[in-house]
Amino acid sequence: MFDSIIESFKELWGSFLFTPEGGFISTLFAVLSVIGMWVLFKKAHRAGWRSLVPILNIYTLVQIGDTTGLKALLFLIPVVNVIYYVLFCFRLARSFGKGLLFGVGLMVFPPFFMLILGLGSARYRRR
Repeated sequence: MFDSIIESFKELWGSFLFTPEGGFISTLFAVLSVIGMWVLFKKAHRAGWRSLVPILNIYTLVQIGDTTGLKALLFLIPVVNVIYYVLFCFRLARSFGKGLLFGVGLMVFPPFFMLILGLGSARYRRR
């Protein structure tokens, strides 16, 4: 069963992911993520360099969106991480004065919506 799933994945995406175009899009997505987090951290009065450190960036993001950064450990628990990610996106949007639809946008396209939060007129509201 898993072999057929893996083969269908290779047929769909294998020819794209390992091409120069796929590498460029992946790199662009990673750079936009770092820039989005950097400006978001600066707006929330945190050090922007924290967006460059892999585990520290999630911890700081959870600190900004939720009450404590220790809740970042919930991302390590299977199934719970999906539920917490949904709640976290709404809480992050709310901490910048945004609503439900913006939280959905953070869930689906995080780098772009973090850029909007960081570069837009939204103000960080401490919890």
